[in-house]
Amino acid sequence: MSRIALSDGSGWFDAEKAVKFEEATFWNGNNHISRATGSQWEHEALYFTRANRWVLNEWSQRQGSIEAYREIDVAEAAQWLVENERSDALAELPDDVRARLNEALAKREV
Repeated sequence: MSRIALSDGSGWFDAEKAVKFEEATFWNGNNHISRATGSQWEHEALYFTRANRWVLNEWSQRQGSIEAYREIDVAEAAQWLVENERSDALAELPDDVRARLNEALAKREV
């Protein structure tokens, strides 16, 4: 079990049992840049937990920075997945979750 606490203290999730979506990156000629943050130093990953919660993991390579895990809503998760070109990985999610994501995407017109 890989128990990860949410940064606000509101709970935890098991990372080994969650579906993890890695950020997309692109090469700018010098560095790999995160599509999620637009930075070579700041990064994000998204988890879908067994409790049907979306958790955004934010971290930095900068010295002294603190890694954070925070719950986000389905609309934010849908936007993140589109921006990070992760719609291909949605097959790993339950049908009802995919339906809620598609609904959120339609409302945001992304």
